[in-house]
Amino acid sequence: MKQGDFKIAVFAGDGIGPEIMKEALKILKIISDKKNIDLQLTEGLVGGCAYDHFKVPLPDSSMELALQSDAVLLGAVGGPRWESLDYKVRPERALLGLRSALGIFANLRPVVAFDELLEASPLKKNIVQRIDIMIVRELTGDVYFGKPRGIKKGKDGKRRGVNTMAYSEDEIRRIAVRAFEIARTRKKNLLSVDKANVLETSELWRDVVTEVGHNYPKITLKHMYVDNCAMQLIRNPAQFDVIVTSNLFGDILSDEAAMLTGSIGMLPSASLGEKTALYEPIHGSAPDIAGKNIANPLATILSVALMLRYSFSMPLEAGLIEKAVAETLKEGFRTQDIHQQNKKLVGTGEMGDNVARNLCKLLN
Repeated sequence: MKQGDFKIAVFAGDGIGPEIMKEALKILKIISDKKNIDLQLTEGLVGGCAYDHFKVPLPDSSMELALQSDAVLLGAVGGPRWESLDYKVRPERALLGLRSALGIFANLRPVVAFDELLEASPLKKNIVQRIDIMIVRELTGDVYFGKPRGIKKGKDGKRRGVNTMAYSEDEIRRIAVRAFEIARTRKKNLLSVDKANVLETSELWRDVVTEVGHNYPKITLKHMYVDNCAMQLIRNPAQFDVIVTSNLFGDILSDEAAMLTGSIGMLPSASLGEKTALYEPIHGSAPDIAGKNIANPLATILSVALMLRYSFSMPLEAGLIEKAVAETLKEGFRTQDIHQQNKKLVGTGEMGDNVARNLCKLLN
């Protein structure tokens, strides 16, 4: 008898998306077969490939598929061939449409330094060792969505740009609860990042996060200004466990943290809503290498691990996927973006095959 019945919408997207998604689906099939779990995978089109077929980047059929699924697995979207399109139908608009429809409000960016790849980091090995950070970024508020906004011309004929930084108490409370819950499953340390010394929105942010913290007495909560946090991520990144922060600050800090590992091809992400979540690698569609069998599929495979952990409550299986990736790296297999001297250069498919082989060993 099947132990679960999970519906997954699969959107490979553009560029290297189909190649890396193929390897991720290998991993999902192994989990489904070995654990006797019914993972119902349904593929759809989003991004540039959807525009080519439907003249919109997010057709109604794909939207409906996402809404009826327990989780969405995405490859990558976009590329130069669609850059001349009107802004409203560019491939990237599909992501915004999905996030809005799914009610997504929390972006999770795990940053883990694999021992075998420490030399790839631009920082010294002793600084990046033992990095295991989870950045929780709020996605629905802040200057990206606040009003009024725009560019207006004054009476003097000169233009003035305005963006409004705004947060409601409920928006802050919602992301804080999610961050505390994640911290509870890790080392029980949560750092809230703000700029409360100069921004009223950050004052409210700090007050609400502190209030939520009273409900989690076993979690150690600390606060840090964003400029200090940016510096500390370079100076001593291993000090961090879970970081929760606003949309703007999270956008910047998560990209800074991504470079600690040396390759964005290694980093997955999860975007969580109240019911459904979207999982995708943080890298782009890389159209210049599409179809060449050289793309790194590990970020997408690790996104599958996040999906099992956060959407399907399967932490054991998620951990085994992550361990299989680590074992594959330990064996010396490398795609072009993380290749090192005296290591085994492999293509996209072969890297996926080796992770699958190691996962099967761990599941037996």
